[in-house]
Amino acid sequence: MAIAIRTAKEIAKMRRSGEALRGVLDALREAVKPGVTTLDLEKLAEAKIAAAGAVAAFKGYHDYPCVLCTSINSEVVHGIPSAKRVLREGDVVSIDCGLIIDGYYADYAVTVPVGKVSDEAARLLATTEQSLGAAIEAVRPGATLGDVGAAVQKVAEAAGFSIVREFVGHGIGRQMHEEPQIPNYGVPGQGIRLREGMVLAIEPMVNAGKHAVRVLEDGWTAVTADGSLSAHFEHTVAVRAEGCDVLTA
Repeated sequence: MAIAIRTAKEIAKMRRSGEALRGVLDALREAVKPGVTTLDLEKLAEAKIAAAGAVAAFKGYHDYPCVLCTSINSEVVHGIPSAKRVLREGDVVSIDCGLIIDGYYADYAVTVPVGKVSDEAARLLATTEQSLGAAIEAVRPGATLGDVGAAVQKVAEAAGFSIVREFVGHGIGRQMHEEPQIPNYGVPGQGIRLREGMVLAIEPMVNAGKHAVRVLEDGWTAVTADGSLSAHFEHTVAVRAEGCDVLTA
């Protein structure tokens, strides 16, 4: 398994992609409110990506039709934007987006509450974001992928939630999905050892119920098997000598 080691110059280019993507997602987060459709978010993202001088990473990837993935409530990942999907008070919507500038990718996701949400939904979102933070703290030269996955798992499971196992994070750089795969669970000290210059997309997907998921007939949208809520947060990060550098911050 060949894992790319990026130069400081390459990481600087990826930071430019990451900062542009962060701007796109900040605009989308502000746009989330009851009555908005996921197609409205898609159109806004398309315009913001173009304004940033970037190329959408998702559209056309394995024939995926959109620039965004918008996954509502029990949808885990890869929900397809649609004029028929109207956000309602109390929903949670995961917004996942990637873009390319100067040949380098960035990938970033947030889950956003629509208006006032239930206590369980608020706790799920907070826990999932905290689990990503714990993973980022674990990233440093010499740490292992098991350390990173275990950090996510510990936070999520301590809160009574479960980790999705069918979908994982990934290396990223000149392609959207590169080696290594990054599970959101693991055993500390096990797995590939991190080296300075690796760039990773870490993306916890956490369910309020059981971990099992299934894919709908559209061939893309993954949902929780038990209908429970799901949340998804993601950052693109670089392993640096001093620890973790979040390129989408």
